[in-house]
Amino acid sequence: MNPLYPRLCAPGIYPPGPLNAITDVPGVRVGHFTLIEGDGIRTGATAILPHPGNLFQDKVPAGIAVANGFGKLMGFTQVDELGEIETPILLTNTLCVPRAAEAILDWTLAQPGNEEVRSVNPLVGETNDGVLNDIRKRALTVRHHQMALEAARAGAVAQGCVGAGTGTMAFGLKGGIGTSSRVLPDGCTLGVLVQSNFGGILSPLLLGGVGGGPASDLPPAEYGSIIIVIATNAPLSDRNLKRVARRAFAGMARTGASFSNGSGDYAIAFSVAEDVRRKSASGLTAELPNDAMSPLFQAVNEATEEAIYNSLLFAKDTRGFNGSFAKALVL
Repeated sequence: MNPLYPRLCAPGIYPPGPLNAITDVPGVRVGHFTLIEGDGIRTGATAILPHPGNLFQDKVPAGIAVANGFGKLMGFTQVDELGEIETPILLTNTLCVPRAAEAILDWTLAQPGNEEVRSVNPLVGETNDGVLNDIRKRALTVRHHQMALEAARAGAVAQGCVGAGTGTMAFGLKGGIGTSSRVLPDGCTLGVLVQSNFGGILSPLLLGGVGGGPASDLPPAEYGSIIIVIATNAPLSDRNLKRVARRAFAGMARTGASFSNGSGDYAIAFSVAEDVRRKSASGLTAELPNDAMSPLFQAVNEATEEAIYNSLLFAKDTRGFNGSFAKALVL
C-alpha cells in the first residue's frame, strides 16, 4: 500500500469506523474461501452474515437496487416482495451460483429451531471471473461455499485477491473484495463490501491523479459486474433500505464505472437494528423517518467509492487461465 493512500483515496466528509470495514456494523460477520489451483483456477466465495443468530427466525429488513441487470442474483424477487433477508449472503462466480445456494440451504436447515422449515430463500450474488479463472470447470464445490460461511467472523476483513474476488478485475486492472465504512453524526454506522469486476475508465482526478484506462491485457470496459453489500445499524424500513441501495451506484459512478450492457450491477442493503427485525411475533417497529435519510445517502456514496478503491489497492498482480494477466493498481 502506498503511504499516501489514506489521503488520496478516502473520499467524503464522514469518518470511517475503527476497521473501515462492513464489520464495523455491530454483529456483521464476513468469511472467505479462496481457491487457487495450478495455472487456471483463480476463484472463491465470500459470505456475509447480518448477525450471529438464526437469520431465518430473526430476519433483517432489506432492499435491493439494480443499475444494470445482466446478472444472476438468486433470491432477488422474494427480497423485493417481502423486504427481508432470511439467510446469509454468499458471493461466488457465475457458474457456481447453484452450489452456493445449496450450501445456504444446508446451513439454514441445520440451524437449531429450523427443524420444521420447508422453504428457504438463498441470497446469492455473483460476478464472472472467467478470464483469470477456468470458470467452466466449476471448481467451487458446495463444501467450499460452506467453508466461507464457517469462516465468517467479526473484525478485520481481508481484501483484494481473496474469496469471491480472487479472480475478478475492474477497469482492466486486478479487482477483488473491498470494504469501507462511515460513522454518521447520530452515531450509527454504515458499512459496504464490494465484489468488484466491472469496466470503465478509472477516474484520474478522484484517485490522486492515477488511472485513465486499462493497464493489462484483459478485455476493455464491456467486461464486468459488481455486487455491493451494504449494512447499517440505523433502524431503516425495507423501503428506505432500497433507497440507500440505489445511492450506492453514485459512489460507483464516481470511480469511473461505465455500467455497460454486459454488466450486472446490484446493491443489497440491510439493517441489523433490533427495532426493525422481522421476528415471527413482532408488531409495529420504530423506523428512521424520511427526513433523516440524507446522511445515510451521503455515507453509502462515500463508503462504496472507497470500497471499490480498496478492492483495487489491496489486490496483487495475478496470472491465470490461458496465460491471462491482471496488473494490480499501484499508487
